Amino acid sequence: MKIKSLFNVLLAAVVSLATLTLVGCTPNQEFELGNGSSVIPLTVKEGTTTHFLTDYYPQWEGATTLACGDERLQLTPLTDNLEQFEITAQGGPLVTTIDVWHDWDKLSIVVLGGERDTKGSYMSSTEVKGGVVTIVASKPVVEAVAMWQNEVIDKVEIKGNIVEVTIPKVAKKHQRSQVRVFAASEEGRFNDVLLPLEYGKVVVDAEDITRQDFQSQILYSLMIDRFNNGTTANDWKINSPEVLDKVDYQGGDIVGITQKIEDGFFTDLGITTIWISPITQNPYDAWGQNRNPDTKFSGYHGYWPIFSTVVDKRFGTEEELHTMLAAAHKGEMNVILDYVANHLHINSPVLQEHPDWTTELMLPDGRKNIGLWDGETRLTTWFDEHIPTLDTRRDEVCEPMTDSALHWVRKFDFDGFRHDACKHIPLNYWRMLTHKMKSSMPNRNLWQIGETYGDIELIGSYVKSGMIDAQFDFNLYHTSRDVIVDESRSMRDIASVIEESEAAYGSHHTMGNITGNHDKPRFLSLAGGDMSLWCPDDKAEGWHRKVGVGDNVKGYARLSLLKALISTVPGVPCVYQGDEYGIPGANDPDNRYMMEFDGYNEFQQKELAATKAMFKYRRASMPLMYGDYRTLHVDDDVLVFLRHYMGQWAVVALNIRPEARKVEVAMPEGFEAKSAEVALAAEGGEATLVGGNISLNIPAYGYVIVNK
Repeated sequence: MKIKSLFNVLLAAVVSLATLTLVGCTPNQEFELGNGSSVIPLTVKEGTTTHFLTDYYPQWEGATTLACGDERLQLTPLTDNLEQFEITAQGGPLVTTIDVWHDWDKLSIVVLGGERDTKGSYMSSTEVKGGVVTIVASKPVVEAVAMWQNEVIDKVEIKGNIVEVTIPKVAKKHQRSQVRVFAASEEGRFNDVLLPLEYGKVVVDAEDITRQDFQSQILYSLMIDRFNNGTTANDWKINSPEVLDKVDYQGGDIVGITQKIEDGFFTDLGITTIWISPITQNPYDAWGQNRNPDTKFSGYHGYWPIFSTVVDKRFGTEEELHTMLAAAHKGEMNVILDYVANHLHINSPVLQEHPDWTTELMLPDGRKNIGLWDGETRLTTWFDEHIPTLDTRRDEVCEPMTDSALHWVRKFDFDGFRHDACKHIPLNYWRMLTHKMKSSMPNRNLWQIGETYGDIELIGSYVKSGMIDAQFDFNLYHTSRDVIVDESRSMRDIASVIEESEAAYGSHHTMGNITGNHDKPRFLSLAGGDMSLWCPDDKAEGWHRKVGVGDNVKGYARLSLLKALISTVPGVPCVYQGDEYGIPGANDPDNRYMMEFDGYNEFQQKELAATKAMFKYRRASMPLMYGDYRTLHVDDDVLVFLRHYMGQWAVVALNIRPEARKVEVAMPEGFEAKSAEVALAAEGGEATLVGGNISLNIPAYGYVIVNK
């Protein structure tokens, strides 16, 4: 063994023996490689689990030493460079750290075990004095770990229900860094606390939050061809009798996005991040086949890439793309690119040269491997015969495809990616891509969000610092949609999913909370009753009739209620183009009409005003962006919850029923209300203070937000 490695092993042993749960190293004087962004914690179950170091520090290729002074964990290296290792853990609540040496530098990984106690163990930051943050818990704290970036803070004191954390002096050297606190009671783990710092001081004013504080994002999803036609110079259609105009190109382009950035459309709406559909070169001919009506399709949507690194000239030029990105950043907005890694169009020159790069179309049992989304075929199934799935399990395929994705953030100033069809792409792809991104561009603050339909365990398997930062929370969307629309369902179902997501992804996750997307019927048509939740073919509906709203009053009120929900629970709200003012429609392609920017009816005008007010309030509220979540009341009709941050709080009440509801809630000990000021509410929403409790009058299909 080399002398340096032996020294590090001995040093690790000494430090680990001296390291209790509350004691750690003195933070480095400057950010080292791997310390620029906070690492998502490692979670363990009772027994033995296998882990990859790059899932936590993707910049590194292995480590010099791994060590843990906690006797409840046993580390076993699986590779000489420690790239893979096993952890054997005991059961019960667990909050601790693993120390990682990379040559002479040491960082740590937070390790969480046991269940998150969402029914009784809560904690929240209350104040900071003299650089010491006070955190109040609902139960006695038995162990706690505090982190500055990825370094353990040594000055942490537990005093019964109180945890005091001293902010390291080195934080004063950095414009933005974070303090995170994790703790457990005898019954289970508390929620984690996240505090953004500005040169070492806790940020308490939302005006100090920037577009790259990703918890503060509000996303806008747009399909380029269907958003805004900025120049007719690149207009083009297939103009074939085989292709109905509804699925041909309509003229939206990159210049059109730039125009809407510059005329204030996104700023007025409160958007901080624009997600644009794929811009890569798609075919010039028609593919696919719909029956009744008979039509093929153009590639207007962008999801059939011929070339993965070429801007489709029907959308614009590279120069126009640079201009659009510069305009967005000047307006303090991010832009993320929708990237397709699962497949290429069958006529792609890459597939012509490498036909063996795809998965098998025919299965051993004689079936075609098309649309078999789950089970053993999840990573191999094709979406259609003209878009073969790439076998990115193989390095010779994964290497060029990750390089193609990297091209867009190297050549252009994108702020990250929305990744298409994540669940159909193996984990090695995400590890390779994020390793390349973070090791080659350590100073770029890039954010990645993915699309995966499945259970929490599947979705969460991709959400790691070395893979992708977040995914769209389809489980929350589907539950919320069904509960709001189906009056036989209970609000308790929504409350349960919110708590499940918080427990699975962390209390300050950036999972996307959506109003809908380009692959679903418009929520408004479901909410107003013109479409059924149980429609056997929600695509056919839009081909055979004009899908409307149904009951306008009910439909628009429920749409506003959905936006109130996604804007106030943990996560990042995301509005699909047109949902800001409310338009009806069935599924694809009926949900992809060209955007309208004026001529709204009275319901749409009111809806747009409510959307702007909601997003403006969220962006001005530290509790809604960084506050800790706590359920105050839930029954079949109403959910009331608290978001609390550094002495500031917001109480949010949501009512899914067609009758107004009156609910009185008690504030938790230590968070007593001295007033009941309504910050935002649906028409008729009221709040009063009754002996320290808050009495809420929540309108039908409505919401009330009270803040301190």
